[in-house]
Amino acid sequence: MKKAYVFPGQGAQFSGMGKDLYENNAEAKALFDKANEILGFNITEIMFGGTADELKQTKVTQPAVFLHSVILAKVMGIEPAAVAGHSLGEFSALVAAGALSFEDGLRLVSKRAMAMQKCCESQPGGMAAILGLDDAKVEQVCEEIDGVVVAANYNCPGQLVISGADEAVDAACVKLKEAGAKRALRLPVGGAFHSPLMEAARAELEQAISEVEFKEPVCPIYQNVDAKPQTDPEIIKTNLIAQLTAPVRWTQIAKNMIADGVDEFTELGPGTVLQGLIKKADANAVVESKATM
Repeated sequence: MKKAYVFPGQGAQFSGMGKDLYENNAEAKALFDKANEILGFNITEIMFGGTADELKQTKVTQPAVFLHSVILAKVMGIEPAAVAGHSLGEFSALVAAGALSFEDGLRLVSKRAMAMQKCCESQPGGMAAILGLDDAKVEQVCEEIDGVVVAANYNCPGQLVISGADEAVDAACVKLKEAGAKRALRLPVGGAFHSPLMEAARAELEQAISEVEFKEPVCPIYQNVDAKPQTDPEIIKTNLIAQLTAPVRWTQIAKNMIADGVDEFTELGPGTVLQGLIKKADANAVVESKATM
């Protein structure tokens, strides 16, 4: 079996995430406690008992999902043949594969969250899920709209998320329904992630990434920007910097991993979203989740 580990992004969080790990594993407890020190606030208190609204705080959401995923991977002692992560999950994948240290990964994720929040406040926008249309048709309609709206998340065949300025996203939704989309559903997110409107955040994160040491990972990481297996630290850094304004090519990642011989996927972190997306890319894919601890 060629086993890959995949890591979820923002939106998978839930109250109580990681609590069993903290209470039943000394290594996990030490890492959670270290995270509280690095972040300068008690994120574990919010993760283990916070409300949904508290977990949605920008400074909490991304580090919380990252911590749950990475600490679960460390406790399991995984030996992946390949890794990938959806958006934020790419940082979890890089730590799990040894390309980034736990501490540097957490600091970058925290920096990313804050930079994205600032960008959302200065460049308001949104996202919408388009269901039931070919990717090429969605791309074509977005190009015809006045204003900024782009394909942002290629999640699985027949599901593509668009992102951009609010008026442009609304206009695209109308045209996409007219073009035959089964649904065009606005998402409850605070900004135009993976679009040109994230440029200021990308520039801020580029500075932070340039100051961090990246090592060669123990296995290839299939990155969001190009969906290709990468092991060169410089290419990995370049792709990671580009990620905030470029689309997440998850459909292509799943298909490329399967084409390269991956025959089992384990999702590490909160939620089970990626399992479903992988099964839609290939109904024969073997998937499992380690999301309940």
